Amino acid sequence: MTHKISTRMRRLALCAVPLVLACNVGAVPARAQAATAPAPAQSQTQNQQSFSQAQIAQLVAPIALYPDPLLTQILMASTYPLEVVEAARWSSSNPSVTGQALENAMQNQSWDPSVKALTSVPQTLEMMSNKLAWMEELGDAFLAQQQDVLAAVQNLRAEAQAAGNLKSTPQQVVTTEPAPAGVAPSGPPPIVIQPVDPDVYYVPVYNPAVVYGAWGYPDYPPFYWSPPGFVASNIVSFTAGVAVGAAIWGGCNWWNHNVIINVNRYNVFNRTNINIANNVWVHNPAHRGNVPYRNAAVAERFGRSDQMAARESLRDRVDAEHEDLFKDRLDAKQDEALRNRPDARLDDAFKDRADIPRDRPDVQDALRRVEGDADRRIEPAPPERHDDARRDGGDRQVERAMPERRDAAPVRDNVRRPRAQGFHPEHRAMGGRFDFHGGRHRL
Repeated sequence: MTHKISTRMRRLALCAVPLVLACNVGAVPARAQAATAPAPAQSQTQNQQSFSQAQIAQLVAPIALYPDPLLTQILMASTYPLEVVEAARWSSSNPSVTGQALENAMQNQSWDPSVKALTSVPQTLEMMSNKLAWMEELGDAFLAQQQDVLAAVQNLRAEAQAAGNLKSTPQQVVTTEPAPAGVAPSGPPPIVIQPVDPDVYYVPVYNPAVVYGAWGYPDYPPFYWSPPGFVASNIVSFTAGVAVGAAIWGGCNWWNHNVIINVNRYNVFNRTNINIANNVWVHNPAHRGNVPYRNAAVAERFGRSDQMAARESLRDRVDAEHEDLFKDRLDAKQDEALRNRPDARLDDAFKDRADIPRDRPDVQDALRRVEGDADRRIEPAPPERHDDARRDGGDRQVERAMPERRDAAPVRDNVRRPRAQGFHPEHRAMGGRFDFHGGRHRL
């Protein structure tokens, strides 16, 4: 009896195994679907959300203590990451090209002027290229939240100054900028950093986790970068000075939160003659390449400009190709238009009748009547059509030349018709309506 019960229990257990497996298999896709379903929404949210104060502080911390012109040059160039990488590689391959030779070489490059300017400071280009993800995020934040980015720079400068780590040195001058006339100050005056010599730059090297005192955003630690082989001698050290000439032309209007252009230096280095009324820098999406704008609002603002530029370029290219393709046919159309003029048609009509004197009154009268009729004539049918005649007001007008008629008409109903008269092309020259004999015309 016990043996039978145990045997029956084993059979029930074996039958239950497929049911359990079926339930588990059905539950796994359901759980997987539940886990993966929010991914598109999360991606969309990340694409549309703003950078937090902590994120922006993390992005600007490595460069917040740079001189204003170099800082703004980095912010502008960061919006063109592909061209920055290209420029960094070019600079690495041409370390001896400096000064006037560098200025000459940049005239042959298609990069944005903000990127060309940084070739005069190769250490900075190297940092941006090595920290590619940081550079892309910095450019995205600057395009989406320019005011917040500049405000974060001022906050960090104030912290470094409070910690005793930001002051004037032989390399750069630290001052404050008073409020311009008509602007009511809403906070402390902005801290301005300028190089001692505007044509020579010393790049500051510092550890962001130290120079600002206790870092206030532990979840967003900034990176520390120094040139290869560089040995820091202080909390804020400086690289060897590099002569930049007029290459660095950026600046900042701190009170209005704008990045501005020093037009004189810009024109000298780029050998151009721009004239900007308010000298405010504006992003040029043509130099963005295939790098997408991660922020939806920024993509909407600059993406349309890309599309319009692409459509304009495409339209110009199509027009040029159309002209090349149809340039011979355009001449043919002009010839056709000349042939359709009334006087041209009259000449064609009388070209084989040289015996007709044109100065006779009856001929002139006929020409006037023909000219009026020619203006009302219907254009000939295309060659592929077989209807070579049509009626207009009861008169038959042949639009195409007809084949030569046979000498005899076909026999119908066993009745032989009389022979048709011979075909005279000159009768048809004017639509089969006019014939000139003995100085008189008849219809």
